[in-house]
Amino acid sequence: MDPVSSKKLPESFLKKTFSLINNNSDRNSLSLVCKDWYNIERVTRRHVSISNCYSVSPEILAARFPEIRSVTLKGKPRFSDFNLVPDNWGGDVQPWLNVFATAYPFLEELRLKRMEVSDESLEFLGMNFDGFKVLSLLSCDGFTTLGLEAIATHCKNLTELDIQENGIDDLGGDWLSFFPESLTSLEVLNFATLNSEVSFDALETLVSRCKSLRVLKVNRNISLDQLQKLLVLAPQLTELGTGTFTEDLVSSPVKELESAFSICKNLHTVSGFWDATLLYLPAVYPVCDRLTFLNLSYASLGAVELEQIISHCKQLTRLWVLDTVGDKGLEAVGSCCPLLEELRVFPADPFDQKVGVTESGLVAVSNGCPKLHYILYFCQRMTNAAVITVAQNCLDFTHFRLCIMNPREPDYLSNEPMDEAFGAIVKICTKLRRLSVSGLLTDLAFEYIGKYAKNLETLSIAFAGSSDLGMEYVMRGCPKLKRVEIRDCPFGDSALLSGLGQYKSMRSLWMSACNVTMNGCKKLAEEMPMLNVEVIKDEDGDDSLANKVYVYRTVAGPRKDTPPFVLTL
Repeated sequence: MDPVSSKKLPESFLKKTFSLINNNSDRNSLSLVCKDWYNIERVTRRHVSISNCYSVSPEILAARFPEIRSVTLKGKPRFSDFNLVPDNWGGDVQPWLNVFATAYPFLEELRLKRMEVSDESLEFLGMNFDGFKVLSLLSCDGFTTLGLEAIATHCKNLTELDIQENGIDDLGGDWLSFFPESLTSLEVLNFATLNSEVSFDALETLVSRCKSLRVLKVNRNISLDQLQKLLVLAPQLTELGTGTFTEDLVSSPVKELESAFSICKNLHTVSGFWDATLLYLPAVYPVCDRLTFLNLSYASLGAVELEQIISHCKQLTRLWVLDTVGDKGLEAVGSCCPLLEELRVFPADPFDQKVGVTESGLVAVSNGCPKLHYILYFCQRMTNAAVITVAQNCLDFTHFRLCIMNPREPDYLSNEPMDEAFGAIVKICTKLRRLSVSGLLTDLAFEYIGKYAKNLETLSIAFAGSSDLGMEYVMRGCPKLKRVEIRDCPFGDSALLSGLGQYKSMRSLWMSACNVTMNGCKKLAEEMPMLNVEVIKDEDGDDSLANKVYVYRTVAGPRKDTPPFVLTL
């Protein structure tokens, strides 16, 4: 639209229209049309998502958007999941909460990922935001169940409490009893990954009075008998995370559990199944024909058990499993799940050298699931021919994450590098946005990526490449790159500096155990003042080398909470 003609539109109309647009990217584009649209977008924005808590300060955020109700905030680099980021690196949520308490007292929703969250911060959150409704903590550290007690006590209007994969000091399950009897608004409760036993009486009472509860994911300490009672109380559930799925029961209670599942007419997602066996899986069959997502990543099922359950799941679009299912289990997936769009196969034991799944299972899934566009596949071995076949079978891949767990493993049949495999993925799958590469790779693989992966946004590289040229191909050839993660590769200063033109639009770059020097990092910092170039120093490392480098775009300048082992250039 012509910026001049846009002025003819009434402000009330524009505000109403902008309020209907929720996509951040679309809103960002609209704010660039003209000054009036910038201001209207500014005051009508209710949600903001920040992929790096150091890319902007809370003060800048509050000045830019005065009416925010919902914030998504991410902290540590993703490789913190692999213990590559030291403890006390940063990402404390408290400075954000201090600003929000003044700027956004009406804050309703906070979603945190890889942030440091203390019990004091959770208590502060509960006591300073009267209308607070939603708290999601994913891969966060620093708090205990005492913090959950504070949230339960003070958040009188809570609709969602989602606790996933956190480094929490689990002091016991009494926190559930701190929800006031007046609380009836809960719609989402997820504590699947907490370890301790919870007060089942408190849980049962809470579920019974929250009639709008649609997501309930409990931990493995909840028995089948208890699960049956919860299902009877909440037949309206759309997503369920079961507890342990085995115990010494006679057939009668199993039938009772099956009956409880049969009244849950809205379930489309089921996860959990700790310790599941063939004896108890039939209890789930009444809901299987409606399931679109089945998460078995906590259940060490074999091929027989997997086939038994997915043979009833004809509508599945997402499936997560452990590699204990083997190739036979994946063959069953290819036969039973024609609508599958996403498959994740995790290692049951990353340090076990036994072959869990191979190229055969991956090919079998691709043969039967032409709509597959997201794959995360951990395996011990792979071949070029198999990956080429997968690419030809599934043209619409947007995410292809192949993790060959043996570093620098070649095609085990031909002993050739895996270059042609990933070359086929980027040549054939033109919609690809995220790629994780592994195995023995030369610079040729990265030449293919730079030449063909024009929509690639995220690239993860480990134990790969021959020289700086590999990274140079990628940096100069992939115009949409937002995030690059590299570890244990022979890339040095030349590779680092090859991204000077790309870093202006990228969000972040992580490099560890490469050949980058302090001089190279200093050169980058000099050339790109809008970047924070951080070097995480090793205690016994060579002072001339930069063993861990984190580079990210920021409008806030160097952060103020850098620990002694982080040097900002």
